[in-house]
Amino acid sequence: MNDFKYIEQELWCEQTPVRAVAQKVGTPFYLYSHQTLKNHFHVFDQAFAEVPHIVCFAAKSNSNIAILRIFVAAGGGVDIVSGGELYRALQAGVEPRKVVYSGVGKRIDEIEYALNAGILMFNVESFQELAEIHACAQRLGKRAGIALRVNPDVDPQTHPYISTGLKENKFGVNIKKSIEAYRAAQKMPWLDIKGVSCHIGSQVTKISPFVDALDRLKKLIRLLRKEGIDIRYLDLGGGLGITYREEEPPHPVEYAKAIIGAAKGMDCTLVLEPGRVIVGNAGILVTKVLYTKTNEGKNFVIVDAGMNDLIRPSLYNSYHQIQPVIKKKGKTQQADIVGPICESGDYLAKERQLPEFERGELVAVMSAGAYGFTMSSNYNSRPRVSEVLVKGRRSYVIRRREGYADIVRGEKIPKFLKT
Repeated sequence: MNDFKYIEQELWCEQTPVRAVAQKVGTPFYLYSHQTLKNHFHVFDQAFAEVPHIVCFAAKSNSNIAILRIFVAAGGGVDIVSGGELYRALQAGVEPRKVVYSGVGKRIDEIEYALNAGILMFNVESFQELAEIHACAQRLGKRAGIALRVNPDVDPQTHPYISTGLKENKFGVNIKKSIEAYRAAQKMPWLDIKGVSCHIGSQVTKISPFVDALDRLKKLIRLLRKEGIDIRYLDLGGGLGITYREEEPPHPVEYAKAIIGAAKGMDCTLVLEPGRVIVGNAGILVTKVLYTKTNEGKNFVIVDAGMNDLIRPSLYNSYHQIQPVIKKKGKTQQADIVGPICESGDYLAKERQLPEFERGELVAVMSAGAYGFTMSSNYNSRPRVSEVLVKGRRSYVIRRREGYADIVRGEKIPKFLKT
């Protein structure tokens, strides 16, 4: 469920018409519903209420500090994959002991930053990273909480670019070799082995891959405990999918029931890292029609948002529903929704049956709250768009639109080029 709905043929976000926000901030822009974000987090968190758990929102899916603050204020933690995401989480007021640091390529300065912040644990991805974290911890005189990210070789049945739990993926330590890594960690005095971690992929729409991965992790935990390694946390990652088109992902309550049942008797605090399932359908991208044209019988609707603003369709051939902000009676046509970027891959939708849009009309790209702005860029020297949060009848700009000066900030012409 979300709080985007039509009232008398006009799209609203909560009690605010989308058209009014467009008039206020211009296009394109991302628009988020506070109520939807809050409700989605609450539903997910409450689904695990009967067991010890921490919900660490995956910052990579939407890292605006105002969005993070909503979840932190509700008692959540944050899953990070960079020093920048840690900085954002701290700016949002997160308790460091509710932060887990994932990611396959942690730099030394990022490891030290996280150690000094006092995060809960690092999800370690390799033997070399394990040694590096120990060296950093020893140098700083701070014990590092760690879990090994285990690759269970489970097929999440999702897009190959967002599958992370197969043996051919770059993530994690092979589950068979993980025992060796834990034994090595046990001999490193500046490491505190806290748990086992796993993340099989993103936009997973079935429960069975999660349960399969959990069954393999349970066997590993039993083996570790027999060797005297105390496992207190079981990090199951995120990955639960949403409906973009016709997908029928399980409800968080159904997902939680299966996970809690499969984890029964493990005596671990569960760490969950939801991202898309919380924010995906809580946000839209609003854009405006610049021009329409027909080439050799093919119709194009050219809008002011491009692949630099929302790259998912170009990168994954992902589907986002396209809706008019103001519905009107009239014909429909098959058309591509394309942007202003100088790439043939710059599109938001292809060969869709759509209203015959006219210049100046507003278009809503739905389910854009996850991996939208966070994956945006300044390609073609386009300023990044604004982000707006609606709460009831009020809208708040939570990121101002960049100007031209912003896109060259940090650049410098050396003296020899000025003469």
